[in-house]
Amino acid sequence: MNISYQAAQVNTDSVADLLETMQVLRDPLKGCLWDKQQTFSSIVPHTIEEAYEVADAIASGDMAAVKDELGDLLFQVVFYAQLGKEQNEFDFASICQQLNAKLIRRHPHVFAKTADLTSAELNKQWEDIKTQERSAKQQDTDTSILANIPKGMAPLQRAQKIQKKCSTVGFDWTTLPPVVDKIHEEIQEVLDEVNAPLPNQQAIEEEIGDLLFAVVNLARHTNVDAETALLNANLKFEKRFRAVEQSLHRDGQGVEAASLEEMEAAWQKIKQLENSKL
Repeated sequence: MNISYQAAQVNTDSVADLLETMQVLRDPLKGCLWDKQQTFSSIVPHTIEEAYEVADAIASGDMAAVKDELGDLLFQVVFYAQLGKEQNEFDFASICQQLNAKLIRRHPHVFAKTADLTSAELNKQWEDIKTQERSAKQQDTDTSILANIPKGMAPLQRAQKIQKKCSTVGFDWTTLPPVVDKIHEEIQEVLDEVNAPLPNQQAIEEEIGDLLFAVVNLARHTNVDAETALLNANLKFEKRFRAVEQSLHRDGQGVEAASLEEMEAAWQKIKQLENSKL
């Protein structure tokens, strides 16, 4: 018990030190010029970037990098807390208090020791509680099940969220074949627009958007996170292309001078080498 209490004290001191450092950075006289110029809006892009860097570190499997990037992401929260404190809106402590209360309120099966629930029942309970919270605020006039899905969310994640919400009210296919059929249908519609006598770029973009949305639906129906799948695909492509560059360089040739056929040959050779290691 003493060890746990001591650890809690160290953590509290660490947070206090961090909050004090942030306050100094924003000090009108001795603070950092860049930090003093920032607003809620100006640091949003940095917050999004830091979240992606956390995901990238996790994908790399480097726990030291994960720890470092989580610190950078925490700094974003601390920054917002300092801005809120300066405007007499909220501070870090009130953020933590509100979060803690929300977690307890949204997990009655844990903290109120209600009966064990299935995954489906847990999801329904979660959504019901969120609906009650919105009603209590008396601020939300949007009664759609799609309300409160952030428009700034990454597009692939938002598509998956929209589809998942619609599925809760039965607007969803229950088997995989029609999901796959929809992808084929969207591919054909893209090709129809591309091959039209007078291609319309806006129409092509719209059809490609529909195709991407349909692919996200396939990912959801196969229990794959679309964002993670594309992240890994990017990493795989980058790894292979770097290997193509290295292969051509060993042959005394750069990618700029290589033909498409030569690059494709190197690509296939690298894929075969990868498969042989499986």
